[in-house]
Amino acid sequence: MTTRAEAPTATAVATPAQDVSALYQDGIVAGTLGAATIALWFLLLDAINGHPFYTPTVLGTAVFRGGAQLSSPQTLPVSFDMVIAFTWLHELVFVVIGGAASLLLAQAEKRSHVGFGILLLFVVFEFGFLAVASVFAEGVLHALTMPAIFVGNLLAAAVMGIYLWRRHPNLRIEP
Repeated sequence: MTTRAEAPTATAVATPAQDVSALYQDGIVAGTLGAATIALWFLLLDAINGHPFYTPTVLGTAVFRGGAQLSSPQTLPVSFDMVIAFTWLHELVFVVIGGAASLLLAQAEKRSHVGFGILLLFVVFEFGFLAVASVFAEGVLHALTMPAIFVGNLLAAAVMGIYLWRRHPNLRIEP
């Protein structure tokens, strides 16, 4: 009598390391989508105003050169070094925010009451960002308008939110 040896079959059970890796991947993608959205928004506004890449030049000058040349931002020439440097920093910040959002939403999938706290955190974060920008970056706000910044942030948040909502199908937000 012959016996047949059964080959072990691979199961589709995800390990905790794979789950965390997928969350970080979602965060990287969400952050990249958010950064690209806001960058395209300001590129569109800059192009309409006849000064493509003006916004990342102003922001890069404010961050990397301490805003020394922002006393008259309308005369600031476009610097592709500042555009590239600020774009990388902007991408990094958005990837960190996307990663944090992805991890928080994974927690909200397990506990639905956490989702409402995340929503409130977003609102506080958005208005806190605008308040800090108005206090510490007055020169930047003379070059860029507060409504443009607000709309750009909302567009980026919406794109990131839609992506993450689709990646977290079990998410329920309850107070």
